[in-house]
Amino acid sequence: MTTASARSPWYQRKQTRDIALVGCFLLPSLAVFFLYRILPLGWNAMLSFQSWSPLKAAKWIGLENYEEMLLDDDVFWDALTNTLIFIGCSPIAIALALGIALLVNSDLKGAAIYRTIVFLSYPLMTVAVGIIWRWLYDVRGGFFNYVLRSTGAIDEPVKFLQSFDWALPCVIAAEFWQVLGFYMIILLTGLQSIPQHLYEAARVDGVPAHARFLRITLPLLRPSIFLCIVVGILNSFTSFDLVYVMTNGGPGHATELLITYIYKAGFGQTRFDYAAALTVVQFLLLVVLTVIANKLSGGNAGSLER
Repeated sequence: MTTASARSPWYQRKQTRDIALVGCFLLPSLAVFFLYRILPLGWNAMLSFQSWSPLKAAKWIGLENYEEMLLDDDVFWDALTNTLIFIGCSPIAIALALGIALLVNSDLKGAAIYRTIVFLSYPLMTVAVGIIWRWLYDVRGGFFNYVLRSTGAIDEPVKFLQSFDWALPCVIAAEFWQVLGFYMIILLTGLQSIPQHLYEAARVDGVPAHARFLRITLPLLRPSIFLCIVVGILNSFTSFDLVYVMTNGGPGHATELLITYIYKAGFGQTRFDYAAALTVVQFLLLVVLTVIANKLSGGNAGSLER
């Protein structure tokens, strides 16, 4: 009998004990995750196929909520369009943050101060950010209207948040301002992790600055950029408090997002069954967009390795 075979029962018992110990440590967290995540998600999915409110019994109606949503609900399509616009604008904020990260990563005098100033907006509560920007856009005493009228650029104040054309871009600008510091820190960390000898070798070979950026900086920043894209997608689906404070989805439904429409359908109209169907659609859209972003990131990685 070999030594390995003689010890195998002991190793098997030890492995069993280790698995049991790990399971004991994970069990509380898994129980909480199941109780507060998986179970509500499953109940929400079941509710979306029923007609239910707190004052009446549940009744199975199949796909009627989804049919109403897709065929008869114009507000849903407005909210979906606005949410996709939010997501589509995320690369603009990431590009701005990358530019700032490149500046503060250089030999710019006072770079640490500028980095701190840009990041200060991120720790602020979103409600506070909404109140600040609502004042900036105010028709009567807002800062932007004051500056525009003082310089003679306009004769009448601009109704930023009351305009169907301006309201959504104004809310997106406020969102950019808050999340820009987070993007900058993530990208700055990625920039500082790039080995400097790659740039030195490229300079020795006479590679111009724009080529070094395209061939070294951007490829090696791919994980950081992907993280920023995922955060941008999540923010687009969770910007309830900012929109609610600034416009409450108005004027009309010009700034309505899926998350604000879910709240209004559930707690405003007490149509919790319909709100559940909206939540399912939002969840599926979030999963699809995240998978697409992940695939695109993986595809780039493969092409770079080749």
